[in-house]
Amino acid sequence: MFRDHKSRTGFRPLMMLLAAAATLAFVAIEATAAPRMNAGSRGNRTNVAPPPTATAPNAARPIERTMTTPSAATPAARPGTPATQPGGFFNRTGLLGGLAAGFLGAGLIGLLMGNGLAGGLAGIASFIGLFLQVGIVALIGMLVWRWWKGRSQPASAFASGPAMRDNGAQNVGAQNAQPQSSFLSGFGGVAPAASAAPAGDAAIEIKPSDYDAFERTLGEVQTAYSNEDLGALRLRVTPEMLSYYSEELAANASRGVVNKLSDIKLLQGDLAEAWREGMDDYATVAMHYQQTDKVVDRATGRLIEGGDTPDQGVEYWTFRRPQGGAWMVSAIQQTN
Repeated sequence: MFRDHKSRTGFRPLMMLLAAAATLAFVAIEATAAPRMNAGSRGNRTNVAPPPTATAPNAARPIERTMTTPSAATPAARPGTPATQPGGFFNRTGLLGGLAAGFLGAGLIGLLMGNGLAGGLAGIASFIGLFLQVGIVALIGMLVWRWWKGRSQPASAFASGPAMRDNGAQNVGAQNAQPQSSFLSGFGGVAPAASAAPAGDAAIEIKPSDYDAFERTLGEVQTAYSNEDLGALRLRVTPEMLSYYSEELAANASRGVVNKLSDIKLLQGDLAEAWREGMDDYATVAMHYQQTDKVVDRATGRLIEGGDTPDQGVEYWTFRRPQGGAWMVSAIQQTN
């Protein structure tokens, strides 16, 4: 059944309106706001999630994009975490595993020779007493060695630190350096020191001036991204992170949009862990901050996404510095 001309004429504006709405919705979906990265490098701890803190009680998402090779990103087990051992009694290393394997082998040989499972053991029965004595001595020696090794382990790295900021708090440099109520303890640990690091330098101290640098860098990085200023970003992020920001900005340019960030304010933050690898220091910080986040048309300035209401989020930011140098952002992770 054919529609009359009048009906078709009235239908066209509706179709055009729906098409325009679909186009705007597509642009809004594609033109994501400030990048929600799970990218960068945390040195030897790239594949290990930072411990939760008072600011970020939820676990961090795994880093999805990194230039750190898997071999370099596989750390030793954290203190208190038992090393992975082969399963089963006969897979144990040392004297006990060797004795067990030897007894089993002798029994199987006796069974094959027609003397029964215990036949192969009869010829070595006179040695069992000697083996047991040697085994007891070895066991005592192993326990003494483990006790001595446990006492000689270095102290834990700073697992958590004072809150960088609480809502409405003053500058951290003017705060009392005593522990705050937002302290969390018992997390984190010391990454194995590289061979070039002096003995005892695995644990590092994060000072109030460092917390100020973390907060300042947060605002400067977000502002530089908003201004599409790669030169400013280059001074504040590692080359790896700069490449990820460059991709984000290039994608925005190809869609004809600009992501404008303003009114960036840190609401609360605390230290998750800090450590030294070779000649570099690392610090992972949980940050709860707010900002006004808009996506606008590059040519006309028309608002596509966002508004004047500030958005809030919690992220883990990892900073890296060469000894004596400035902190730079080396990784950003979202929380679950």
